[in-house]
Amino acid sequence: MYLRAPAIILSVRPHGENGAIVRALTEESGVQPGYVRGGHSRRFRPVLQPANSVLGEWRARHEGQLPALTVELTASRAPLYGEPLAAVALDWVTVLTAAALPEGQPYPALYAALDGVIGAVEAAPAARGWAVALVRYELLMLSVLGFGLDLSRCAVTQGANDLAWVSPKSGRAVSRAAGQGYADRLLPYPTFLQEGGGADWGDILDGLRLTGHFLARDLLTDRQKSALAARERLVERLKRAVA
Repeated sequence: MYLRAPAIILSVRPHGENGAIVRALTEESGVQPGYVRGGHSRRFRPVLQPANSVLGEWRARHEGQLPALTVELTASRAPLYGEPLAAVALDWVTVLTAAALPEGQPYPALYAALDGVIGAVEAAPAARGWAVALVRYELLMLSVLGFGLDLSRCAVTQGANDLAWVSPKSGRAVSRAAGQGYADRLLPYPTFLQEGGGADWGDILDGLRLTGHFLARDLLTDRQKSALAARERLVERLKRAVA
């Protein structure tokens, strides 16, 4: 087995005295694990940082063997880990991707979207500039993995106008009129997910509440459930920042 490809570091786990098992997302080969000799050493720590972009080279003598991995840093996001909100955002998107995606399956749309979210965190002067992209990434993750929401028409009237809610059971949109009297049982459907563009903090938190419900119910279950702790840290930090 031989693979050479650009990749985004998702997770790094110490192995042995100073080695590390690294999982990284590639565009055409999906999530790929590899063993980096000396990967837990001080020299490699700034390179093997989740969210960093690298050029990876995986080599294994036969299928089923954990490949040896060498990496060349192409874009460092290490400085962002000194910023509390950026750090928890990068932690969450990489943890989510590592937990949700099976190894070896290509997801080019998710690779591009993850690169875009990380780029937004890097470029935006404030969290509101990247939080919208993060909510959209979560929605895309649900859709690509078969848990997409039907948000184009009202589940009751079949109309496409004045959609205000989402059913937490069916994942389908509900119009404002059809949802009257049931608002306490429905999830808000924020405007930015319908019309694009930016959003205020109220809409962003509503968007996180919406995607968080379906991530916890449908995607991050059983062994993957522990990944939600990273999301809880992010949401709490954002709420404190808004307050």
